[in-house]
Amino acid sequence: MLFSSTVFLFAFLPIVLAVHLSLRDVRLRNALLLAASLVFYAWGEAVYVLLLVFSIAANYLFGLWVEHSRGQRGDRIALSVAIAANLLLLAAFKYANFVVDNLDLLLTALDLAPIQLAPVHLPIGISFFTFQSLTYVVDIHRRDASVQRNPFRVALYISFFPQLIAGPIVRYRQIAEQLSARNPRIEDVADGLRRFVVGLGKKVLIANTLAVPADAIFAIPIAELEPGVAWFGIVCFSLQIYFDFAGYSDMAIGLGRCFGFDFPENFDWPYTSRSLREFWRRWHMTLSTFFRDYLYIPLGGNRLGPTRTAANLLLVFLLCGLWHGAAWIFVIWGLVHGFFLALERTRVGRELERAPALVQHLYVWLVVMIAWVFFRADTLAHALGYLAAMTGRGAEPGGAWPFVVVVDPLIASALAGAALSALPWTRHLVERSARLFEAPPLPLDVARLLALGLIGLLCAMSLAAGTHNPFIYFRF
Repeated sequence: MLFSSTVFLFAFLPIVLAVHLSLRDVRLRNALLLAASLVFYAWGEAVYVLLLVFSIAANYLFGLWVEHSRGQRGDRIALSVAIAANLLLLAAFKYANFVVDNLDLLLTALDLAPIQLAPVHLPIGISFFTFQSLTYVVDIHRRDASVQRNPFRVALYISFFPQLIAGPIVRYRQIAEQLSARNPRIEDVADGLRRFVVGLGKKVLIANTLAVPADAIFAIPIAELEPGVAWFGIVCFSLQIYFDFAGYSDMAIGLGRCFGFDFPENFDWPYTSRSLREFWRRWHMTLSTFFRDYLYIPLGGNRLGPTRTAANLLLVFLLCGLWHGAAWIFVIWGLVHGFFLALERTRVGRELERAPALVQHLYVWLVVMIAWVFFRADTLAHALGYLAAMTGRGAEPGGAWPFVVVVDPLIASALAGAALSALPWTRHLVERSARLFEAPPLPLDVARLLALGLIGLLCAMSLAAGTHNPFIYFRF
């Protein structure tokens, strides 16, 4: 079930929200949200909701085991088993075919019989709820969180539908108190719905619109792809994926607010960054902090010298790429980011810091867009061919696919609006006016309400027209 689907917007959400507001006992509210979350997941995955239930039950027991053994001889065994079980579950469903396909290449080269494995279904959101489960048991071991002895609260934490299938990744300690006591006010619901509508607008009006030219251009045969059109395609995709995922995060955070939960922010104007380090402090922030706190720092971080730091960064982003998808193109995407993050810790990074702001922005945009080619392409050969077309080794200008084929006034308008997100002055303008809009005078309050109503109406019209609508991150 998509947040941007008519079933969710006009049936599921209004019913769940109305019933939740009518209840006063937090236990009843939790029971409602848990049931709604399981229905939400089962709507799209049917029998695989049992996998989610299994993960919940296992991690509830792991949490008790880790808590019981903490400080004793078997504490590391308990933690290791919990981590291994979660990673094996993820590997079985997400990486089995990838591993077998690559083994078959080796076996074929050795004239051995290949392994026969039917395609394994990838349950929606398994990467997200597995990572949340890992934070729960690891934080208990680190004494950063207290074990939850109520299994239904653990179940709600892992399965809560606003962030279940595409984040943000919420750590248990961030909402532990809200699971046991919360009383959302009408003001909270209003703020949450405003945030939700803004996110819906990002997704439906911008991301969905830009997906049309991005998909069309990436479908053009490489031999017929002009350099200008190729660059235009990756610009569209770069903005599409930002508004798609940032829009989803806005909707998730807004929904959490409606039900009395405060979720962490996930995006902070990433395309205004002046370095890749800053970019990853602003892009998918909950994933960045997850890899930092649970992998990079335990590996030694930047404490063991420049060579080890570079190796740690490359390993972390190799795994970050694999987390996004079981394919070599995602590995390369991660390694590109890891390489430039390591490079920025050398003299190159110090020189970059002295460069004009425009040069710094252009550097980030160029690296990020080149990396996005691997993220968006269907295969490694497709990605390399697309990059070649961007450098002028594709079709000559004036071929069969000029801009007019993929651009219309609606797309141009969406692109112009989306491009503002890449301009630093836009971020500064929003930040400086934030206080004014926190307590606006009546005319501004009315104007904001009308703007939100217009966004909601345009989204409803777009959804009714059956436009392109899937979330990119659902496949992860």
